[in-house]
Amino acid sequence: MTTIAKLIAVTIDCAEPKRLAEFYSQITGFEVQYAEEEYAGIGDGTTSIYFQRVPERKAPSWPGGDKQFHLDFRVPDVAKAVEEYIALGATKPEFQPGDWVVLADPEGHLLCVCPERS
Repeated sequence: MTTIAKLIAVTIDCAEPKRLAEFYSQITGFEVQYAEEEYAGIGDGTTSIYFQRVPERKAPSWPGGDKQFHLDFRVPDVAKAVEEYIALGATKPEFQPGDWVVLADPEGHLLCVCPERS
């Protein structure tokens, strides 16, 4: 039997860890736990998102085959959340594939804003 692992964190490569930690802290409500030039992190006591400085990182194209991951967030009002996240620095790509909205964070990482389950 395979040892079962519990996911505790995701680390995202970026040019400005403190900036992304603040962005994701605002959209998730997670507390900024650590913020330095090279590394930053947010979390809720159970799950964390870390941001690691990689200055030469390039944002993926969308849609495109160079996307390696994206994060999905469920919200009570998609239109309102999209408006707020854009005000925080996200952008909305032209191509939108479904009932959710694809955004790019301030450094181009993709995230989906999804409606609550009905």
